[in-house]
Amino acid sequence: MDFDFSEDQESLREAVRRWVEKDYTFERRQAIVRDGGFSREAWDGLLGLGLGGLLVPEEHGGLGFGAVDAMVVMEELGRGLVMEPFAQAGLIAPLLLQQASREIQAKWLPRIAGGQALVVLAQQERGARYRLNQVGTRFVDGKLSGHKSLVPAGDMADAFIVAARVSGADGDAQSIALYLVERTAPGVSSRAYSLQDGSRAAELELKGASASLLVGPEHGLALLEFAQDIGIAALCAEGVGAMEKLLAITAEYMNTRKQFGVAISSFQALRHRMADVKMQLELARSMSYFATLKLGEAPQARRLALSQAKLQLCNSMRYVGQQCTQLHGGIGVTDEYIGSHYFKRLTVMGLQFGDDLHHLDQVSRRMQDTAGVFA
Repeated sequence: MDFDFSEDQESLREAVRRWVEKDYTFERRQAIVRDGGFSREAWDGLLGLGLGGLLVPEEHGGLGFGAVDAMVVMEELGRGLVMEPFAQAGLIAPLLLQQASREIQAKWLPRIAGGQALVVLAQQERGARYRLNQVGTRFVDGKLSGHKSLVPAGDMADAFIVAARVSGADGDAQSIALYLVERTAPGVSSRAYSLQDGSRAAELELKGASASLLVGPEHGLALLEFAQDIGIAALCAEGVGAMEKLLAITAEYMNTRKQFGVAISSFQALRHRMADVKMQLELARSMSYFATLKLGEAPQARRLALSQAKLQLCNSMRYVGQQCTQLHGGIGVTDEYIGSHYFKRLTVMGLQFGDDLHHLDQVSRRMQDTAGVFA
């Protein structure tokens, strides 16, 4: 199998990397964190590269690119610790909106492609513990009522894609539909806060809010699972980029930090630890490629592959983050040093779209027929 990237993909990578290095420096990121974890100016700058339309079909003003192109972009955003929710607004939302009616597509997809609309997924609920079928938000008499948590940039978004139940108990696997809710609609309120990595999220309260149907209850849960898998693939690519940069920062530090008159990179024990870190990075990279290439598979195979990828990503991120921080010594945990922020971002990513224990359970359940041996 050919894993080489095309010239267009390498050009895309270079364009995003140049933007990160020039316009999203560590100092600017720190300023954004102090301002609440989201910058509309930085978001507009990112979309100025044309990335808003990355997965939007050409007929709606987008580029019509695919999953591998999205992976390339996410790797570079991971390297730069970009906090703005590109995976949610630039990847998940356009793909979900493509399942809606022609009228909704014509209204929202061109706005997303042009950077005029920020649309994010609002699916997490208190007590759900990553179970997508655990939905308490209800659609009754044409109105939405419920509460969503950890909505990325929820107080800044222009609209939300909300998972809601039309009938049945909160834990039923059926009767879940997806709706589009505008932030300015009556009955919609949000409360923003910062996550541990400095990014911005919000609690979303819906009290009789007007909504437009995107996907009916016959396909709602399946599309919600697909959205999660897109998010996992994006996280895998972002994690690879972040780990790669953290490894480079650590290697540079070890080449300049001296003990007993020599650089600590000459110590054999530390070199062995760096080799182990590099191995974990490459394991994560291979599973990131695996996850992206499996997005087009049938749901059963896709869900297994994405859970396997997220499980490996969690293990790699924890190991790389811990080892690189320890190799720095005390400076590695200070807020003034960039390495600590990579560690925090890797830690938060481990909890998004399912932690390691959740995906270990998912992998185990889906591999019973093969007795734990990959088919």
